[in-house]
Amino acid sequence: MKQQQLAAVIMAAGRGTRMNNPSMAKVMFPVGGVPMIYHVVARSLECHAAPVIAIIGHNRESVREYLSGAFPGAVEFAEQVEQLGTGHAVMQAAPLLEGFDGDVMILSGDVPLLGAETILALRAHHHATGAVATVLTVIAPDPSGYGRIIRNDDASVARIVEQKDASEGERAVDEINSGIYVFRSLDLLEALGQLRNDNAQREYYLTDVFGWFRDQGRPIAAWTSADFGEVQGINTVDQLAHVDREFVRRSQPAGEC
Repeated sequence: MKQQQLAAVIMAAGRGTRMNNPSMAKVMFPVGGVPMIYHVVARSLECHAAPVIAIIGHNRESVREYLSGAFPGAVEFAEQVEQLGTGHAVMQAAPLLEGFDGDVMILSGDVPLLGAETILALRAHHHATGAVATVLTVIAPDPSGYGRIIRNDDASVARIVEQKDASEGERAVDEINSGIYVFRSLDLLEALGQLRNDNAQREYYLTDVFGWFRDQGRPIAAWTSADFGEVQGINTVDQLAHVDREFVRRSQPAGEC
């Protein structure tokens, strides 16, 4: 059986508003001595993704220049000039996916600890279930700030709800959305056209495509990782320091401490 092609779309447009240098693109803060986005692109290439598309926005030329030098010819760029949500970000990459018929992996440029093994396991589950969209989830010790995974009585995914739009009961759910997904490319492009910004933030949420797929009767799936640390994002100086320490720990050969 022919291996399905894989494209990687990396969210890298954000501003590090709670970092020590808010004028700097968040994905350019270092983890392991290099900008955190380096690790995300490297994992994408390790998984044989082509194309690899970085969605850049805040201080975008610094990100473009760095990635073009670090990975010559390997990364394409889409620009999100206005920050109108995750769905809007992926919309900017859509023209670069026209004619691509394969899997599209959505990654976050501020999640540098994600391993290739987890990406491959997520993709394998996506294929095994025959889903059009599969989300990587994890049980969080503190789910505050994350989107929640709402399941049906049979444990299937009903929807993904952002914290600011969640009810009190939904906020009590500790299974969270990692922001990492695999989609069938043609289904994703179709669903992007259905997104609306009728929510508390007036943004276009990528997570809303899961509800649209469900309403269309198209299968959606979730694969749960046991490793919250691997999918932790970086939004503050303290989180950056923690992830940097964790990167060093995970990089040590077995048996060292």
